[in-house]
Amino acid sequence: MAGADPKRSGPKRSGSRAAGEYPPVPEPLPHPVVDTHTHLDICTGARGPLRSGEPKPQLEPGDDEAFPDVSFFHETALAAGVTRIVQIGCEMGAARWTADLVAAEAAAGRDWMLGGAAIHPNEAPRLGAAGVLDESLAEIEELCRRDRMRVVGETGLDWFRIEQAEVNGVPVPEENARRFQEESFRAHIEIAKRLDLALEIHDREAHDDVLRVLREVGAPERTVFHCFSGDAAMAEICASRGYFMSFAGNVTFKNATGLREAAQRVPRELLLTETDAPFLTPHPHRGRPGGPYLTAVTARLLAEVRGEDLAQLCETVVANAENVFGRWEL
Repeated sequence: MAGADPKRSGPKRSGSRAAGEYPPVPEPLPHPVVDTHTHLDICTGARGPLRSGEPKPQLEPGDDEAFPDVSFFHETALAAGVTRIVQIGCEMGAARWTADLVAAEAAAGRDWMLGGAAIHPNEAPRLGAAGVLDESLAEIEELCRRDRMRVVGETGLDWFRIEQAEVNGVPVPEENARRFQEESFRAHIEIAKRLDLALEIHDREAHDDVLRVLREVGAPERTVFHCFSGDAAMAEICASRGYFMSFAGNVTFKNATGLREAAQRVPRELLLTETDAPFLTPHPHRGRPGGPYLTAVTARLLAEVRGEDLAQLCETVVANAENVFGRWEL
């Protein structure tokens, strides 16, 4: 489509799995659907709301061309039937960028975007060791008070990357890193409850501890497991507690049999879709950069494995998203 070439070169961040070209826009869905978790700050390589005609982002060393701008992702999403998104900023620069972008899109009369902000679990140890975690959390709360910011997230626990945190080249001891992650997670839960906002959880190799913290602190009324990664038993536990489960492109991966089994167990009223773009691009485009438009691929797979009509599944996801985040209309 004009102005939205999906083969345009994508983000070329050093060491990123997102390097490469964007997959083609899939056939439009028979009913609109929602991408409940995406990272346009990473997709655009930007720290300012960028659309066609505005200054391009400053590139990182080694990049040889500008990233696509926000309009590229808007146009490709609409072409695929993905009419609503939730933009997530989960480090301080991205959180500020998100709040500004959401406001700018609304001011321009574009109602396709809501926002969320948090400190990612992998960021919490660095901020904690630097002595600025509390003030960073206070700023996150203020950003989440802004209009059309409807999510506290992504927050949670990540035991997969626990040894990678460092400050000024000095590794953060694992015991401290775990403590800072849990302190941050608990604080975000309280922010979500104070502001009556949805909570989006990052849970990587930490299922038991995430569930424990939610039980101890008390989960917000609208709690979402972003990029759900548990098995069928985990899905049943989440369902019993009323937690929403959002599925990203990794549910389409060939080795994700257990995740597809989990998707079959999720009650219709707790099912959501997302991309986590530019990451977790669906099969058969795994390893290439993604965008919100690829929610359509995941929705089709979910309808197939759940034995549901595609249009009905999309309609259900939209209704669930509005129950969690409120309405998108201005």
